[in-house]
Amino acid sequence: MGSDTAVPRLSLITLDELIAPADLLYDPMVCFVSDGAKRAVAGERSWATKRGDMFLSTLRVPVTASCERVPYRSVIMRLDGRALTELLLELDESSPRPLPSPGGQVTATMTPELLDAVTRWVRLLDAPDDIGPLAARTESEILYRLLSSPLGPVLRQFTLADSGTARVRAAAAWICEHYTEPLSVDEIAAVAHMSTATLHRRFKAATGMSPLRFQKHLRLQEARRRLTAGDTTAASVAEAVGYVSATQFSREYLSVYGLPPMRDAARLRGRLARRQGGRLDAGRQGGEAGALPTRLLHDPANPTGPADSAG
Repeated sequence: MGSDTAVPRLSLITLDELIAPADLLYDPMVCFVSDGAKRAVAGERSWATKRGDMFLSTLRVPVTASCERVPYRSVIMRLDGRALTELLLELDESSPRPLPSPGGQVTATMTPELLDAVTRWVRLLDAPDDIGPLAARTESEILYRLLSSPLGPVLRQFTLADSGTARVRAAAAWICEHYTEPLSVDEIAAVAHMSTATLHRRFKAATGMSPLRFQKHLRLQEARRRLTAGDTTAASVAEAVGYVSATQFSREYLSVYGLPPMRDAARLRGRLARRQGGRLDAGRQGGEAGALPTRLLHDPANPTGPADSAG
């Protein structure tokens, strides 16, 4: 499960049991993995992160994520473009450095200095009076450490308003806002101020899929969410997410999720009910079994135990 916190732009993720792959919509963020391992798939791209790794996403993108090892713990920093721009101006880094790849996602191993800064950021949750004076300063230190890491070149591009990465990010955000509408590649290219050929090439390099496939994944993710919530029909959901043909919706849903819409929704509801029942049993037996710990971070160079833990 995930949890926002009292520290701005900080979320904690904890998962204690393996579950079926989940549809998620990643926002611009950095994920620091302190335990376990997770794999994410976006179109034709996939990446894995394990204990001691970090992952950067610079745009909104629909993914299918699955935990490969539990317990899984991670710290999420939602990117603040203004804070990053101010830091780059302070460092006199207004000119971009070359990009290592056109992708919007990249992974690397945390350095000891970065691990220490993230640990102190999380530890602020145990000292609420320190959040106001120290949270922004510690976040700035983390960004500073990230800029000198392998994530730095892609992170620098995040602040450039007229870069190719920014144009793809604008196109992706616009599709997220209009995915239920009939869209054309020409229309999306106009939003991105690119030719259709350039848009297709850059968008696929950044997200792992074409713009229209990106739209289809958003539609199917939202349809699956609505169906799982129950008390609806496949036809009404298909119309709500923008499909003209319920038959086409069912066909595309089956190709992605492996079951027709209503059968898949029933299966998901059954899984959720069993998980909820298991949590209730654990709560009766163990009290605060579902509590989210702040003692999250471990030294990636010392897999046998915690180092400078947050808590």
